[in-house]
Amino acid sequence: MNTEQMAVLNAVKSMTASFHEGNLDGVMNSYEKDAVIVFEPGKGVSDAEVIKEAFKGWFAVNPHFEYAGHDVVISGDIAVHFAPWKMNGTTPDGQKIEQSGLSVAVLRRQEDGNWLMVIDNPYGAALLEQ
Repeated sequence: MNTEQMAVLNAVKSMTASFHEGNLDGVMNSYEKDAVIVFEPGKGVSDAEVIKEAFKGWFAVNPHFEYAGHDVVISGDIAVHFAPWKMNGTTPDGQKIEQSGLSVAVLRRQEDGNWLMVIDNPYGAALLEQ
């Protein structure tokens, strides 16, 4: 990967690290103000308060994500990040959960050079499963 691709990858990894830590501010700071996040296949959410509550719900299962690889494609100030993922967690009542999918995230380079997510769809493989 070149330097810009690594910058995009690092933005995604930073968000994932904040997610693992349960750091809501760190997670939210990974997104543009009007970003759309898909918390279930086919249903994007852009309301910041709804997004915060959804992330808090995910934090309750103490999730841990692992990526099987990364691909980053950049055109100008827009990037697309693709990554197959697996997640393990435990519900508050002790039940183990496992999920997997294909993350497809669109990021935009900001004026300060940082990359922020504009669209985050961890269910990019859902169409293949129909």
